[in-house]
Amino acid sequence: MASIESYYVKGPLTKSGRPRDVDRRYMVRYRKPDNKSTDKRGFRTRREAEIFMHAKETTKHRGEFIDASAARSPIGVLGERWLTTKVGLKPSALAPLESTWRLYVEPQWGSRPVASIQHSEVQQWVAELAAGTATTKHTKPGPRGATHVIRAYGILAAILDVAVKDRRIASNPARGVDLPRKPKRAHPYLTHAQVELLALSAKQHGTLVRFLAYTGERWGEAVAQRVMDLDMSRRRTNVRQNAVLVNGKIIVGTPKSHEARSVPFPAFLSDDLAALCEGKTQTQLVFGSGDAHVRTPSTRDGWYRAAILRAQASDHTFPKLTLHDLRHTAASLAVSSGANVKAVQKMLGHASAAMTLDIYADLFDDDLDAVGEHLDDARTQALVGISWVRSA
Repeated sequence: MASIESYYVKGPLTKSGRPRDVDRRYMVRYRKPDNKSTDKRGFRTRREAEIFMHAKETTKHRGEFIDASAARSPIGVLGERWLTTKVGLKPSALAPLESTWRLYVEPQWGSRPVASIQHSEVQQWVAELAAGTATTKHTKPGPRGATHVIRAYGILAAILDVAVKDRRIASNPARGVDLPRKPKRAHPYLTHAQVELLALSAKQHGTLVRFLAYTGERWGEAVAQRVMDLDMSRRRTNVRQNAVLVNGKIIVGTPKSHEARSVPFPAFLSDDLAALCEGKTQTQLVFGSGDAHVRTPSTRDGWYRAAILRAQASDHTFPKLTLHDLRHTAASLAVSSGANVKAVQKMLGHASAAMTLDIYADLFDDDLDAVGEHLDDARTQALVGISWVRSA
């Protein structure tokens, strides 16, 4: 049970330097939910002490108790602890979180007690990040893209969510903040002829370009393919691994979805793939030397950029596109060949058909147009021979 005790303190000094009459103060002793004893001093009247004591007891009964000492924990300590809990993330997902924490979140909030953060401050910080006025000694001036801003905000909000669950604060002041919207970039889709032009422009990397454009595999999945992953009789490639460049080092792990999948490839690729596998063991890599993963080409002067420039020199309509955009091309070519959304989902390794539709809704516009025609044909066929329909 909580209790109230009185004690005495010396009053303020007089002009001559002598203390005034001794003042009485009140102290509340109480136990926290973990049964540890603590106290709160400095109440001028017993009534003030009683109000505080009853409030603490009420919050304990309601499960709303906030430990004052825990509320003083700095964001820097809580953030480092939060990062250590992200053990389930792939290195490629963890690296940008750690980088964003070091560059943006920790410099701004690291020294702040968790209970001192206000909603308006978080909103202002987000706005300054987007505008480019929020700079630290580790970052250059300039506006940040929506992806960077949302990631930085998400880290702070996640740390504060944990603080709420740990009863350091009553609510998360970061929730409800207005965030910048990610601009939705239109997917560039290559035609069959343009894929071939790009492959020829890529020279010795031509088979890799064709493979990406017709299987829809991610770059890391494609360069991680081993000879034993190719089923030439069924014309299938089994995606079991993903090789991703993280901080200058290639990390090999499971595919993005953590699940292996089987992806079809067209017959015309069989001979080229077989040629790449010739002389290699079952465990060696299909692309490259067989022993080292093909590294992502530089966006400034790598072979892929050179191939794009050659293709654009031959075809002025050839779009600018990234390596990942070849995955979008694969989806487009599959849909135009008659593949349904479920087949495209399985090929790309999406978590659901809804996700595929959300990304590639524009590819299925023709299917929507055909729905009305199919319904009209189906109704006509169903009502053939019904006399009362004809007479109506």
